[in-house]
Amino acid sequence: MTDSKKPRLMIIDDDVNLNELLENYLSDFGFLVHSATRPRTGLTKLDSGAYDLLVLDVMMPEMDGFEVLKEVREKSNLPVIMLTARGEVMDRVLGLELGADDYLPKPFEPRELVARIRSILKRSGSDEEGREEIQTSSGLELLPARKEARVNGERLDLTTMEYDMLELLVTRKGRILSRDFIMESLKGYEWEVYDRSIDVAISRVRAKLGDNPASPRFIKTVRGAGYMFID
Repeated sequence: MTDSKKPRLMIIDDDVNLNELLENYLSDFGFLVHSATRPRTGLTKLDSGAYDLLVLDVMMPEMDGFEVLKEVREKSNLPVIMLTARGEVMDRVLGLELGADDYLPKPFEPRELVARIRSILKRSGSDEEGREEIQTSSGLELLPARKEARVNGERLDLTTMEYDMLELLVTRKGRILSRDFIMESLKGYEWEVYDRSIDVAISRVRAKLGDNPASPRFIKTVRGAGYMFID
């Protein structure tokens, strides 16, 4: 595979040894990998090149990963996998609230990171080509080939994970989807059964749809059961 066809990854982590290890390991799996130990340097590199995915550490001295993620989300929907040595539930929730696509606690097996990267790139890639657009009576339109959603013609700023969750609900209109079903259906992403990851993701999708949970137009909460797309 030529370099021009390889998925381009950026790693921002202040651990020089980990960056070198991951660059070498991920390169063996067909990725073109660049890294930065300083967040500002990483952000500059992201601005100057077309990357397919960002691997981002949470704990860094210059600015933490959450601050970096905020800046990335102001400019793009680039898929982001966050790394953390703390492994706290609130870190995961905050990362998802800010738009992270996945979360991987340190230490981890590099092979697991490869699997997560491939899963996200597959979801955000062109394997949806040829699927028809999905339209609802309430003005919501889904474009699977581009992982894009619009309401009354206006494009929503959704991450890949948020789009996949919305499509899952829309294509099962009128059915109550339990949290377990959503986790199983979106198993390419990392979920914790006992944390609020699903609820946080649903909340973000609702906010971007302009949906009011108290008087929903799109997504209804069925207490004790799950969520339902009602259109």
